[in-house]
Amino acid sequence: MILLADWRRALCPGRRGADDNNKLVDELEREDDEELVVVEADKEEAPAAGTMPRGLPGRRGLQALVLVLATAYATVLLYQAVAPRQWVDDQAVDETSGDASLDLPIPPRFERVLVSASAPGIIAEDVAAVTPSVATATMAPFSTDLEDVFISVKTTRHYHHSRLPAIIGTWFQFAKEQTWFFTDRDDPYFQNQTNGHMINTKCSSSHNRRALCCKMSVEFDKFLESGRKWFCHFDDDNYVNVPRLLKLLDNYNPREDWYLGRPSIPTPLEIVRQGADSSKRSQKVRFWFATGGAGFCISRALALKMIPVAGGGKFITVGDRIRLPDDVTMGYIIEHLLKKQLTVVEQFHSHLEILKFLNKDTFHDQVSFSYSKGSRDDWNVVKIDGFSVRDDPKRFRSLHCHLFPQASSCPHR
Repeated sequence: MILLADWRRALCPGRRGADDNNKLVDELEREDDEELVVVEADKEEAPAAGTMPRGLPGRRGLQALVLVLATAYATVLLYQAVAPRQWVDDQAVDETSGDASLDLPIPPRFERVLVSASAPGIIAEDVAAVTPSVATATMAPFSTDLEDVFISVKTTRHYHHSRLPAIIGTWFQFAKEQTWFFTDRDDPYFQNQTNGHMINTKCSSSHNRRALCCKMSVEFDKFLESGRKWFCHFDDDNYVNVPRLLKLLDNYNPREDWYLGRPSIPTPLEIVRQGADSSKRSQKVRFWFATGGAGFCISRALALKMIPVAGGGKFITVGDRIRLPDDVTMGYIIEHLLKKQLTVVEQFHSHLEILKFLNKDTFHDQVSFSYSKGSRDDWNVVKIDGFSVRDDPKRFRSLHCHLFPQASSCPHR
């Protein structure tokens, strides 16, 4: 390998003296200062001094010659880079044209599928149709781990023994470190059952709006302290499909403003707000809110924007001002004050629905379930076989074993 400057010096001495030759080389080097061209040549074949024919073109001819050599060299490099890759691709096609099956490498969060390279009667389009995740190799936009989620469950001392065992024995086992129970009394027994995850909010045990807002305020502040990416609230009558919750959150960026949930009314709630003083006219305010009894999730980015209005106990003040319960107050703050819209997720379910109409074939796709008991011992529950009604009136155990038959609490493993 010789540099262009050396090549020019080898050619030029036959026509000029040493001084003129150096001037010419310097001039050519200045013209090509922006791009240094490397030319492959055999040093032994370089023309000797004094053998240059008198008819050799001048500077323009020399530049044209250099350009031709550089183009040829680049073409050789390009061919060497492309040809081996094409050969490997062709070889791979030949090697997979047999009857062997391909165990494709799949990212950790993908379902593992074995695809036959040439299964009889199946064409390429059919393979792509039955295995879209493998065929397209499309990763979820965001990967959500359990450590990213803060799950709060609102309860009260009146329901510790009647509601918490159904949760602790089922879905809580999948999120022990991420789930916290917010109550209104110290309870050593359930503190032990939950490994210290019972939080006494010091709020009233009644079910009035102020007591509810008090607990929600503590939940919100505890989430902010946790530093986690998602705040997901549920009630003590909810079953949470934890893997499906994580899969849902994969679709949303926690660094953006997200309010995920499901309303229980067909139209936005409309309230009348009194002016700041008697001289100002009242105004109508319309907004959506996610039903707390079905569960909802808030991204950390949105929660941080809520701090001036709802942080440090201010959530209670807002609830007192509009005189509405906790979930409605949450919607008022987010939709009306912060102008961030609710994103409706139909897979959240509350006891306000007729739960027996939920299709069993879709249970794996749902995020939350609920139940309620009527005045005549009529239960509003999901319709599913499993444990007897006596042993499992809420159907949480039966639902849990339907979704996760390998769970340790299920009889047929």
